[in-house]
Amino acid sequence: MKLINSKQKNKNKEESLTLPTGIPEGLAYTRASGLTSAEADEAMEQGLGNAATVDPGKSVLKIISGNLFTLFNLLNVLLALALVIVGAYRNMLFMGIVISNTLIGTIQELRARKTVQKLKLLSESPIKIKRDGETVELPAAGAVKGDIIILKAGDQVPADAIMRSGVCSASESLLTGEQDAVDKKEGDWLYSGSFLTAGECSCQLVYVGDNSYINRLSKSAKKIVPPKSALMTDLRRIVRLVSIMLIPIGILLFCKQYFMLHFPLEDSIPSTVAAMIGMIPEGLMLLASIALAVGVVKLGLRNTLVQELYGIETLARIDTLCLDKTGTLTTGSMSLRTLIPIDESEEELRQTISRFVGCVDNSSPTISAVARAVAPAPSVPAVILPFSSSRKNAAVSFNDGTTVTVGAPSFTLGNLYSGRIREIAEENAAKGYRVLCVAKSGKPIENGEIPPVEKIPGLIIIEDELRKEAPECLEYFRQQDVDIKVISGDDPKTVSFIAEAAGLKGSSESAVDVSQLSEDELQEAAEKYRVFGRVTPERKQKLIAAMKENGRNVAMTGDGVNDIPAMKTADCSIAMAGGADAARHSAQLILLDNNFISLPEVVSEGRRVINNINRTASLFLVKTIYSFLLSMLMLFLPAPYPFQPIQLTLISAFTIGIPSFFLALEPNSVRVEGNFLKTVISRALPGGICVTAAAALSTMLSSFWSQESCSTLATVAAGFIGLLMLLNVCLPFTKLRLAVFTSMCVLFAVALSFFGRIFFLTPISSGQIWILAGIVLVSATVIFSVRFITSARLRRNSRKN
Repeated sequence: MKLINSKQKNKNKEESLTLPTGIPEGLAYTRASGLTSAEADEAMEQGLGNAATVDPGKSVLKIISGNLFTLFNLLNVLLALALVIVGAYRNMLFMGIVISNTLIGTIQELRARKTVQKLKLLSESPIKIKRDGETVELPAAGAVKGDIIILKAGDQVPADAIMRSGVCSASESLLTGEQDAVDKKEGDWLYSGSFLTAGECSCQLVYVGDNSYINRLSKSAKKIVPPKSALMTDLRRIVRLVSIMLIPIGILLFCKQYFMLHFPLEDSIPSTVAAMIGMIPEGLMLLASIALAVGVVKLGLRNTLVQELYGIETLARIDTLCLDKTGTLTTGSMSLRTLIPIDESEEELRQTISRFVGCVDNSSPTISAVARAVAPAPSVPAVILPFSSSRKNAAVSFNDGTTVTVGAPSFTLGNLYSGRIREIAEENAAKGYRVLCVAKSGKPIENGEIPPVEKIPGLIIIEDELRKEAPECLEYFRQQDVDIKVISGDDPKTVSFIAEAAGLKGSSESAVDVSQLSEDELQEAAEKYRVFGRVTPERKQKLIAAMKENGRNVAMTGDGVNDIPAMKTADCSIAMAGGADAARHSAQLILLDNNFISLPEVVSEGRRVINNINRTASLFLVKTIYSFLLSMLMLFLPAPYPFQPIQLTLISAFTIGIPSFFLALEPNSVRVEGNFLKTVISRALPGGICVTAAAALSTMLSSFWSQESCSTLATVAAGFIGLLMLLNVCLPFTKLRLAVFTSMCVLFAVALSFFGRIFFLTPISSGQIWILAGIVLVSATVIFSVRFITSARLRRNSRKN
């Protein structure tokens, strides 16, 4: 046999995302006895094996280095080294936050990587291959282009192949979303990722490994850039802006204190470091990491794996959730709803069905549902015609000469499909049920032809198993103002009925067949309809993109390879653990129990985390704002920077760090909206300006008091203003907020009273107490006046809307 080029020359096929059709030009047919071992070895050496390139994700080394070698860590390490040089070890306490932040990010990524590796559930079964004229069993990766393989019902197709002999039916739902099996005959394509539901065949592998359709689709999804985290983008923007200003300001501040004010190195370096670490919002990064990590742990306890830490944030912002019918609204299985006797009693109908299911293959969802409800009777068939999607039925002839046919009424009965039978069938079909007709004949099957129907024992009504929790879940999202969109490859009538039964009101009136829409109509349809049927993978992606262009924040659930492009396009992607391996790798979150009921808890947890970060982030930016403003002022004022690094650690601990940790655990299920950066800066600005003014005033009083006394006054004033900002965040009080605020006030007072020397604080004189009281009074007036004005503006805007 002649092998066609070393890299499967058909470049168009590699780039195309359409299923292969027709016979490839120049295809060399393999002899029926299969390749020889020598030919197979040659093909493997030429790179024509069926082993696909697997993306293992980040290595352990990359994860560790990615979290360790960051600009944030570099800046802090350089500042710590400067303190080591002058022996100011006590001022290095801030490095604890840096180390914690790095550890949390690293551990979370390693944990997610380990869990994903455990989720490789699709263990490869060996396949039967013709080699040297004999049938051998090899792993799918051991097959090569040109191999002849033998497949039977239940086998998964390992690569794109052309049928050489036999007849069968194949389910391509993983690729197309279409639930009905497709009949296959000699010359037809069998696609990688599909599996046989009936029949047996031999086929020749054509597109293998990375060139198979399923692997090309997975690879193309990697080219889609996933949405960025708004929170992470804003945090990085803050760090980038601070980094640009940090070094020149630090150098200027050091030069001013060391060369112009002639301060010793032991004093100049710590005060410069204090100004620089004050501008770095290291606590904010740590808060985000801890809050998200706690959210990840909680979601893990609820059988949800978070693969991307900031996937929690994108989930919290969603206002549109796109679901597939199968596996979300339904269990993916079918069940027998009822039997409707026609020409036989119900008992006789059951006996007829029992004989039939005792002979045919039960791997198809429909026959499996019947077999679970009607026990198969041990029968010896004379002839079996497996289910065919073209005939829409299956038939069995028994040794007594009778034939039983089960299938779609219109195909099975032909002209007999009329009157009461047609009325019952169409009534149930309109409700979304699948209707099967049981027909009998006194003659056997001959030459593959089913004999004419002589008797109609009855009808079988099959239904998709609706998840019991689906109505409750949909009601939750309705109450949370999240729009539900159902996107499926099935018939829109069937999908809309299931959606209606699950509690998605108005589904029948808001359903559309996407295959009938033009590209121009798709954008409008994405906004207008709630149920989308006959959707291809390409159009599913375009629907998600259209929803995003319409201003929506979209989450997409999926389990098949056909869902990957849409999942990558969505703001948040959620996969089922039992779905395709490639779909799991593409998702930000994985539902480990394959249960839709987890979604409300997942969304609620995401909102809690992000809303609480938004609430407390302003506390961290207060320090960044006043450190920057104060550093700029100190370049022109004839005084040194008023804070030591350890004093900023004291202020941060009791007004920012500790309270933020507890406040971040509060329940909060309001949908996340608005611009993170704009919101937190507007909240932090009043406090930052007040601390700047208080510290500047303290330094200007150095002619009346010592430098240590002025530094103490600035530290205490900054602490009290920080507590005022904490009060602003805690209002209105809940039990938790009241406890947090009270505790921080007590702890700050205890630190000032009993541990002042550790923080380079001196006793405060009576004159300083009066100045401190004035600073606190003015600051409280500014902070709460801004709060009142902002609240009034929000109320006015709310009434307008």
